[in-house]
Amino acid sequence: MNVTHVRRPIIPPAPPRAPDNVGFFRRLAVIRRNMIETWGQSAYEEDVLKGRFFGRNSFILNRPDAIRHVLVGNFEKYTRTPAGIRMLRPILGQGLLIAEGADWTHQRRTLAPAFTPAATANLVPHMTAVVDETIGKLDARADKPVDLREVMQRMTLEIAGRTMFSFGMEEHGATLRNFILEYAERLGRPYFLDMVLPPSWPTPMDLARARFRKRWTAFVAMLIAERRKAGKKEGAPPRDLFDLMDAARDPETGKGFSDEQLIDEVATMILAGHETTATALFWALYLMALDPETQEEVAAETRGEPLDSMADIERQKFTRAVVDETMRLYPPAFLIARAAAEPDDIAGLSVAPRDIIMISPWLLHRHEKLWDQPNAFIPKRFLSSEAPDRFAYLPFGAGPRICIGAPFARAESVLALARLIGTYRVELVDTRPVVPLGIVTTQPDYSPLFRITRR
Repeated sequence: MNVTHVRRPIIPPAPPRAPDNVGFFRRLAVIRRNMIETWGQSAYEEDVLKGRFFGRNSFILNRPDAIRHVLVGNFEKYTRTPAGIRMLRPILGQGLLIAEGADWTHQRRTLAPAFTPAATANLVPHMTAVVDETIGKLDARADKPVDLREVMQRMTLEIAGRTMFSFGMEEHGATLRNFILEYAERLGRPYFLDMVLPPSWPTPMDLARARFRKRWTAFVAMLIAERRKAGKKEGAPPRDLFDLMDAARDPETGKGFSDEQLIDEVATMILAGHETTATALFWALYLMALDPETQEEVAAETRGEPLDSMADIERQKFTRAVVDETMRLYPPAFLIARAAAEPDDIAGLSVAPRDIIMISPWLLHRHEKLWDQPNAFIPKRFLSSEAPDRFAYLPFGAGPRICIGAPFARAESVLALARLIGTYRVELVDTRPVVPLGIVTTQPDYSPLFRITRR
């Protein structure tokens, strides 16, 4: 996609690209530290890369038509990888994100009404209230160094708590954050045995994950019990996501969620809903600090505009473009990995059962055949009449398994960025470049300090 612009755009930090001759064990070590660093220059230039990984063929797809084939046309033929299941199931259980087959179909149908545009619009007041409270707390830290990554994590967690349960996370937020950090820093990373043993063979790390799951599900069950105890008035409309999920029924079977299933769905929505949005907002604020001119354009669009409804949010066209460009350069979900369940043909290449298919939004969004100046921060490319190919831009995935909460996440991100930049001028205190790490999400290698000043 060609982009016209006047000034020279910034090139934000990215990890070094791997040399082509990296050995197997060296690559394995890098995967645990930063998956993004395992890809060399050819991964940003070629349509399809074929390799071998633990005795199986692996394919990296950068062709939009091939990606469409896997995620839409033949999605039933591809499942989560065994390693992915091992790492995600202890924290997500059998929730929508990792369910397969009939279980996934039932969950998706049942949850769909809770994530319609109308349902999302009804949750905007929760988002607005939390963002305004966050700004009120930040006022006390104006002109002082502040860790905006931590602030974004706390803010999105509070939004997740209120939209899910209609109560704040002051009492439980620290415990929830500790669970997430414990899992991400130790249990959610890939280990050698995760990749070589079938899921039915437990490893020492699986035992640790099982202990974590027991504590984690007890905690989520406690949150659900607290919400049920609070109740709601007889005949009142749904007030939060929990109301909608608890009352949800499969439109074909009439079946709802059991308590065990509800725990997994709530866990999935809280985790997916707050961590990825916090990550996207951190990178957006970092880019705003690196690019003051773009920051001023966001502030000018927001100034004097109400942001109390979905219609208000949708009018923030340039801010939305900044969010979209942020998720192009720093997609929170940097990798979609699938295992072939049966033989197939992709882009003229034969795929056998158990072969690994990798679709990396990180690579795809920076591919030199698909984007003009792929490493540059140019939000206006998303205001161009020449839209990117639908399968060249995948911040939320695509096809039947596209993120069900994508409209919610986009609305939250645009609202928060507009209000924050409309209120504060954001600058960096730390000058060391922030390098993204591909672990669970596209995380910064450290949390830089910012300085915020009231406009």
